[in-house]
Amino acid sequence: MPLKDWLAALVIVCAWGVNFVVIKLGLGEIPPLLLGALRFIFVVFPAIFFVKRPQLPWRIIVLYGLTISLGQFIFLFTAMSVGMPAGLASLVLQSQAFFTVLIAAVLLHERVHAHNLAGMMVAMTGLVLIQQGAVVGTLTLLGFTLTLVAAFSWASGNIVAKCAGKVDMVGLVIWGALIPPLPFLALSWIFEGPQRIQDSLSNITYVGIGAVAYLALVATVVGYVLWGRLLTRHPASKVAPLSLLVPVIGLISAAVLLDEHLQFVQWVGGAIVMLGLAVNVFGPRLWSLLRSSLRT
Repeated sequence: MPLKDWLAALVIVCAWGVNFVVIKLGLGEIPPLLLGALRFIFVVFPAIFFVKRPQLPWRIIVLYGLTISLGQFIFLFTAMSVGMPAGLASLVLQSQAFFTVLIAAVLLHERVHAHNLAGMMVAMTGLVLIQQGAVVGTLTLLGFTLTLVAAFSWASGNIVAKCAGKVDMVGLVIWGALIPPLPFLALSWIFEGPQRIQDSLSNITYVGIGAVAYLALVATVVGYVLWGRLLTRHPASKVAPLSLLVPVIGLISAAVLLDEHLQFVQWVGGAIVMLGLAVNVFGPRLWSLLRSSLRT
């Protein structure tokens, strides 16, 4: 890839990695469901007046909005509000890669390769070790479980996007973001209550405003626009592995900015999850290299 595309990839990785710290800061002032509503309100407006609706049936746009936007962030924001550390959230959420493979196998009858299964088994071992942190108090079991559900929602959105075929991803992201605000607001009204909503909005500081702006404009619009451009210019096999760097930035930024301290067993678990993700993405290449080295 040319230098400008490598720089774009670096912007994406940093934006999405720091995203989890920003979520944590935002949740300090804004309850999770209201934060989700605000995020997507500012993704949609005013962008929807300038971005054409993608040439897709409304059911695809609605399904995309319900899964990758509404479903993913209901569970992720709630998970982080009930004890899921930002750094670990950035890592566990990457299990969406395995959920995507499994859903595609069941619904689209895509073949699951040996390296996919091997990567899943390795990553599952790492997730079990990470979950042990719930025992020593660094995260809650509920937060961990909800993050996995968020990953499943993200994976479901990936399948919807795959079924949509070749489409303007910027348009799909913007118009798909039209779906979540009203459900988020309704759920916030029911579960968080009008008084908490009013208190949050009336007492919001520059931290909360900055968090909403970052989540809407940087993490969503800038991140997905650059990501979509990379995917149109280069093979997916070259672009997709770059997302493996997101948890690295997520863990480092959480440690530096939030002073999050993980248990040793969780660092080991995180390393094992990353190994499983690498096997899932690079499995055929690793196997070819191993066979070549054995022959020589």
